[in-house]
Amino acid sequence: MGHPNAELIERFYAAFCRLDGDSMAACYAPGARFSDPVFIDLSDEEPGAMWKMLTGRAKDFTVQLSEHEASDSSGRAHWLADYTLSTGRRVHNDVRAEFRFEAGLIADHRDSWHTFDARNNTPRTGRVVVGRGRDAVDVALITSFGPLTLTGFEVRAERS
Repeated sequence: MGHPNAELIERFYAAFCRLDGDSMAACYAPGARFSDPVFIDLSDEEPGAMWKMLTGRAKDFTVQLSEHEASDSSGRAHWLADYTLSTGRRVHNDVRAEFRFEAGLIADHRDSWHTFDARNNTPRTGRVVVGRGRDAVDVALITSFGPLTLTGFEVRAERS
């Protein structure tokens, strides 16, 4: 038998596989916090409500818990999701999760993933390309030597 918090992680992602948002929400402690690149700084009932909304809308969706571990106070997981957007485009998310536990429930949950396509093969609505190159060294937004104070920054985007 594994650590109880490792089993909690397994229960959470098993519920995710079943698209059972209610069971996912039940894994969170009162006052829990959640954050990822899309849903930033959710708290209290918001993390559970987010999972209920996402699982309620999901179509053509699979989740795989690739690996996980947990101790009395913290844990981590690596999970994969595959789904099709309403535009018909297939998406593969490779997500790393960090957890903090209290009283056998998730008190803090942070998901992270990379949101770029280095090949620049797929146009992205809502993303602004600031440069193209092999890596960040080739496409620095700004390079500065010495003191610098940014007094303004404006981005305008129009859908073409």
